[in-house]
Amino acid sequence: MAIAGTTERLFPDAGAQAAGLADAVAADLTEALGETGAVALVVTGGSTPGPAYDRLSQKALPWARVRVTLSDERWVPPADAESNERLVRERLLTGPAAAAGFTALKTSDPTPAAALPAVERAVAALPRPFAAVVLGMGEDGHVASLFPGDASPEALDAEAAALVASARSPAGVARLSLTLRALVDARRIYLLVRGEKKRAVLRDAAAGRSPHLPIAALFRQAHRPVEVFWSP
Repeated sequence: MAIAGTTERLFPDAGAQAAGLADAVAADLTEALGETGAVALVVTGGSTPGPAYDRLSQKALPWARVRVTLSDERWVPPADAESNERLVRERLLTGPAAAAGFTALKTSDPTPAAALPAVERAVAALPRPFAAVVLGMGEDGHVASLFPGDASPEALDAEAAALVASARSPAGVARLSLTLRALVDARRIYLLVRGEKKRAVLRDAAAGRSPHLPIAALFRQAHRPVEVFWSP
């Protein structure tokens, strides 16, 4: 897979992939903290990153100087099994990493659209560029909660002003997502991908055969290269 400005690291299994990502993000946090007083880390939900969070949470870092937030969130209560916040609190913000701060995307507002002003302010207040952004990708080519056919042109524009956008998944679940503009304001961007089906989506995006997909917009942006961490 040849993607301009993008690297691909291949791991033999999910355990090696998780260890590699945890080590890389820990190094990014250490480097950024050596240059500034406080940093922010953006992480994703889903089933793939949990093992990496387990490992990262145990790293001996000055976690009190780290603020964690999400790339996107379903509009469900934080205790819901589908909540990305719940995953992060249970798998990342534990052990040494429990000292880190957390900026939630889910608010008490009835809809993501109603929450946009407050969440925009909260994300704008985070230290940037982010020390690292960890993303996943769906088989449909969505990144964060930027879905094909749903994300607005502004949400997929790396030069636009907005940092957050309301979204809706193909299944109709209301969500809130960081925009491409926010996601690329980072020292490092990692794309955590597992399986041959998703790797095929990446190949199509790299070859320009699916320019409409959000993953293609992530690859096209010129702010920061994407580092793909792949395992079977």
